[in-house]
Order: sequence, then C-alpha cells, then structure tokens
Amino acid sequence: MLSHERIWSALDSLAERYGLTASGLARRAGLDATAFNKSKRRGSDGRDRWPSTESVSKVLQATGSSLDEFLTLVQGEQPARESAFAGSAIPPQPAPIPLLGFAQAGAGGFFDDGGFPAGQGWDVVDFPAAASTRPGVYALEIQGDSMMPLYRDGDILIVEPGAQVRRGDRVVVRTREGEVMAKVLHRQTQRGIDLVSLNPEHPNRSFDTDEIDWMARIIWASQ
Repeated sequence: MLSHERIWSALDSLAERYGLTASGLARRAGLDATAFNKSKRRGSDGRDRWPSTESVSKVLQATGSSLDEFLTLVQGEQPARESAFAGSAIPPQPAPIPLLGFAQAGAGGFFDDGGFPAGQGWDVVDFPAAASTRPGVYALEIQGDSMMPLYRDGDILIVEPGAQVRRGDRVVVRTREGEVMAKVLHRQTQRGIDLVSLNPEHPNRSFDTDEIDWMARIIWASQ
C-alpha cells in the first residue's frame, strides 16, 4: 500500500544503499539539496508533503534503479536483484581497484587500446569487493566543476570498460586527441556518437567513430 511514510522510507532506503544521505541523494538527482530533508516532509500546517513523481523519476534515473525496485522498497522489502551498482545494496567489504585523477586520464600510457587500465602511475582506492571482480574496473576522481550538479570535485566514478552501453547511460569518453569527458550517451551509430552534457553550462558533443579512442560506462559514483 502506498503511504506517505512508506514512500519517504523507500527514498531513505535507496539513499542508504548508495551510501548517501537524503541530501546526497537529492543532489545526485539534480534536485535542491534540502528537497528530501525530514523537515520538508510536512508542511508548516502539519499536513503531509509527498515527493513529486518528477523527483522520484529523477532519483531512479540518477541511481539506475527501476520502478519495480523502488516499489519493492515501498513495500518494505529488499529487491531480489543482486547488482552492486544499479539499484541494489553495495556489499561493505572493500577491495582495491586502480584510481586515476580525471585530468590524468587524458595523458598517454594509462590505458590500452580497449580503454582498460594499463601502465604505471595508478593509485589504488578501496571500493566494494563486487566492483573489483569485474574485469578492468577502475575509478576516476572528478576534478573541477564541469560535471556539476551531478558530479562534484572529489567525487569518484567507477568505470567498467567493455560493459554494454545503451542510450541514456552515463559514460566516460576519451577522444584520440586525449580529451576525456563524462557525458550521457544520447545516440550511437556506426558513424559516430552524440553526447549530452551533465552540466547545462557545457555544450553537448558529437564525434565521428574514428575520433573516439574508447567509451566506458559509469556504473557507480561516490558522493
């Protein structure tokens, strides 16, 4: 049964599964940081204030969760799906994976032809053990504000090269000229790709296929 308490509890559960506060979940969804605060859940007259369907939709998109998974949380249950990143609980056991600053990713020698980590100069960072079991998974640390409001300076993206990429996925793309960017994949054809910027102040981009060195899917982000 849908109720005011269960809807908010489901949002809190979703935030917890990603290691976020309610404010962190709101920020990741591109909402005001106070949108999910407990003080905002009732009006000044004491009446229940419900999250909008638009807010819930943005949360699901930002976390990669499905509506079915969210409704399962509303019912007070845990989704049966076992995925460490797209809408399921992240195991607490840490394991080291390669870490590189976002600006460094544009330099040569850090990746092979398939976009997998290679060479020297990588640091390591402890992340959920399930991440380290995926072949070639690595982490990039955001530097600067070009990806706000979704990703901020110091956030860490976990990237999986070789993973299937579909329209609407958040991806990291490296051009053959060494430019590295995080965008949303809008369209991919045999001739090229169209990318949408995370930050509305930065332009969308389009590239011919022969201009792309590699593209990898973002499967999780810290907050």
